[in-house]
Amino acid sequence: QVQLVESGGGLVQAGGSLRLSCAASGRTFSIATMAWFRQVPGQERECVGAISCSGESRYYADSVKGRFTISRNNAKNTVYLQMNSLKPEDTADYYCAADQTKGFVLNTPNGYYYWGQGTQVTVSS
Repeated sequence: QVQLVESGGGLVQAGGSLRLSCAASGRTFSIATMAWFRQVPGQERECVGAISCSGESRYYADSVKGRFTISRNNAKNTVYLQMNSLKPEDTADYYCAADQTKGFVLNTPNGYYYWGQGTQVTVSS
């Protein structure tokens, strides 16, 4: 009922920037919380940022705080992840997630029902 499509991934040098976008389609009126996760093969999926429907509540992982910014444009049904000062350890598959939960944000994969297919981010040293 809801489809999420990520874009904006690619290859950048350490210290560079990327902006990821996630466009939602379908029954988008059911979406509340949105988030970005990343995963390296053999590792657990990690939440790097989450944002409430209004945008007033945000979560950032300690590893990206001060470097990444999550935002959303509800009119466009799109969530963004601005990534600055990228490090090689940021290399991963990045996934967009959304859920119907309202009032607060979650930072665990179990808290999200809808998922995109992912976009690759590679940071070279």
